[in-house]
Amino acid sequence: MARLLSVNVGLPQDIAWQGRTVHTAVWKRAVTGRRMARRLNLDGDGQGDLAGHGGEHRAVFVYQMESYRYWERELGRDDFTFGQFGENFTVEGLPDDAVCIGDRYRIGGALFEVTQPRVTCYRVGIRMHEPRMAALLTGSGRPGFYFRVLEEGEVGAGDAIVKIASGTEPMSVARINALLYLPGPRRDELERALHIPALSAGWKGSFGAMLEQKSGLAPPDVSRSPPAWPGFRPLRVAAKARESADVLSLALEAADARPLAKPLPGQFIVLRLQRKREAPPLLRSYSLAGAPEGMQYRLGIKLETEGAAGAYLDRETRVGDTLQASAPRGSFTPEPGSQPLVLASAGVGITPVLAILHALAAEPSPRAVWWLYGARDGAHHPFAAESRALLRRLPNACSRIWYSRPASADRQGADFDSPGHVAVAAFEALRVPREADFYLCGPPAFMRTLRADLDAWGVGTERIHTEVFGAGESGTPGIVNAPHRPVHAPAGAAQTGSLVSFARSNLSTRWEPKYQSLLELAEACDVPVRWSCRTGVCHRCESGLVAGAVTYRPDPLELPASGNVLICCSRPVGDVVIDL
Repeated sequence: MARLLSVNVGLPQDIAWQGRTVHTAVWKRAVTGRRMARRLNLDGDGQGDLAGHGGEHRAVFVYQMESYRYWERELGRDDFTFGQFGENFTVEGLPDDAVCIGDRYRIGGALFEVTQPRVTCYRVGIRMHEPRMAALLTGSGRPGFYFRVLEEGEVGAGDAIVKIASGTEPMSVARINALLYLPGPRRDELERALHIPALSAGWKGSFGAMLEQKSGLAPPDVSRSPPAWPGFRPLRVAAKARESADVLSLALEAADARPLAKPLPGQFIVLRLQRKREAPPLLRSYSLAGAPEGMQYRLGIKLETEGAAGAYLDRETRVGDTLQASAPRGSFTPEPGSQPLVLASAGVGITPVLAILHALAAEPSPRAVWWLYGARDGAHHPFAAESRALLRRLPNACSRIWYSRPASADRQGADFDSPGHVAVAAFEALRVPREADFYLCGPPAFMRTLRADLDAWGVGTERIHTEVFGAGESGTPGIVNAPHRPVHAPAGAAQTGSLVSFARSNLSTRWEPKYQSLLELAEACDVPVRWSCRTGVCHRCESGLVAGAVTYRPDPLELPASGNVLICCSRPVGDVVIDL
């Protein structure tokens, strides 16, 4: 009979790790006597990162003594203690390949239900002194699983584990884990998983999205579509125009016989600008601001006072010159359908939403569209006449223009509608629906304020889509008190080696073997990054590989999309350009 060998608890604590502070409760220790199992956890237990751990469906984490013995052999270790894998219950006799989601067990005075496998997490690697541990647990089919507490009660070491009921679908913890993390999930198994009432909402959401993609009910995942060409190719400057006091447009066409790929509305390209032969090239991302067609790419370029790339394009680039350009990229593009759209932008943030407006007007689309834009004044309002003409072609379009400092020549009611800034407070009067899809682009302060206000107004985060011209926000679960520093070359940067360029961060630096991965180099440069497992499992760090090639160590459980890279477990092979 299965038995509970140990009850382990631990409260969150701050741990020093690689020069940072991690808030974690992965250190669990065995307790004596009996403990109450309650709806959210055991008495005396807690979770440091409630986004990834804890909650009703992840109240108690379970790991097996059989897996302990397996890892002792695999890792050559004999120093394990109860709670070593961050589990609350160390058990005997509940293997991951036999326990199914939805199975119910009586332990002591409490009743439990199996809800999901362990979520991959780098913190178990810290606890185990083995950075590969998140990948090893997942790839071995021994992740462990979570219990939901159906009936609260006391539990203690030595209690028998009695199976009370089986889940509605005989799908084991190991099978559910493989369905999410390993390549080649079968459609029928995804459907079966979605019919398991006990499976947690997060896992159901992931499986539902995977099934929609397989069934063709959802549009293709743009982020996983391969770019039209690898690296850079020469494009000729066909036209150049000043669109406002601080925005320049360039129209680019093919410099050879190969046609351009038709971009999706809202995408961007990366330019590689070689101002001086001996200096590293400048890399800049620019949104495509024209009609999505394959004859020309039009860019909208902000001219900053200290902007080297903008100054080069404005003062030194002529019609007929060639520039090195990447293929169109990016997923800031609306899904087809009838869903209402809100296109809200400020300043040069107009460029990607203008491309979306072009695509809508070309149909013309019957969708309800709100065009909300903010500028300083009329002199700083690019594409003003063009956007008005496009809006007139849409039968269900509403427009509102704000000028923060209108000039004396700017006419309220003609050039702009209201003084001030784009504000959610005005959305009620404009009858903007909360269930619309919101596409936002503009300066960082504009984006932060608008996102926070939309959240407070009740708009779901899944309906808010953003595009940023510079580096994005970091996503580093569990890291606390991390200072914000500007992007920089690492201290004592090498003068030789592969050139690694972070395109959005406007930084190029040389690779050194002392870094274990491109992620570690990015962190040394304070380039904003997103990650979770750090071992090639979760794909949260997946980024665009604009140019170059990489090698993986360790190999990820599933390779990223063509044209992308998992920075957490990759190293450059020659010069690379990454969309970070």
